[in-house]
Amino acid sequence: MPRGNTASSQTTKATLGLRELVLEGELAPGGRVPEVELAERLGVSRTPLRIALATLAHEGLLEPLAGGGFVVRAFTHDDVVDAIELRGVLEGTAARLAAERLGSRRELVPLEEAVAELDPVVDRTGPEALVRFVALNERFHEALVALAKSPVVARSIANVVALPFASPNALLSSHALLPRSHEILVVAQHQHRALLEAIADGHGTRAEEIAREHARLARRNLDLVLADRDALAAVRGAPLLRSVAGG
Repeated sequence: MPRGNTASSQTTKATLGLRELVLEGELAPGGRVPEVELAERLGVSRTPLRIALATLAHEGLLEPLAGGGFVVRAFTHDDVVDAIELRGVLEGTAARLAAERLGSRRELVPLEEAVAELDPVVDRTGPEALVRFVALNERFHEALVALAKSPVVARSIANVVALPFASPNALLSSHALLPRSHEILVVAQHQHRALLEAIADGHGTRAEEIAREHARLARRNLDLVLADRDALAAVRGAPLLRSVAGG
């Protein structure tokens, strides 16, 4: 294997491994990241580990210390709310641009297919339906961003959704444990369809409003999750929020 590929592979290994340790709570929030120990644990050298540390700091999972090194970031309730709100602003902008820049009806096909495939999923309940909803919901949001035809907006959204709890699917893993889960999914699908129609009709302002309201559904979902310890435990990255939930 060429040397460049080896270095890239080591960096990827370090980044994925470090992110997993943080999100699973193996590295406690507020705790200093032990670089030497981590390099040995992940089976990488110090250089790719340092690149991984910088990557996670850019994503907001780590905080750099003034004297060098990093600590794992702890997320407050307001941090999560702000991240969700910012995603709503950015996805609202993406929706408005999608409506304004739509060249032909054919460009809507990926969005239409995701909505059509979500309809029967929402009518079902259970773990399998939830897994399918998560996959299709991700497709819908990716198609929405693509329709904006804006690399700047796409990069900004990618940065926001890298934060725990901020992505469209971040809290969906908890739905199997929430009494009101099906109701939330039905509302989400109604918003998906309304957003598709607004973009198809070229109504940019309306599309922006719906996309922002759609993100706020995650805000309401957050309150339900934080009120249920079992549901919170099912959320990826939950250890970073335990202090918020009183745990």
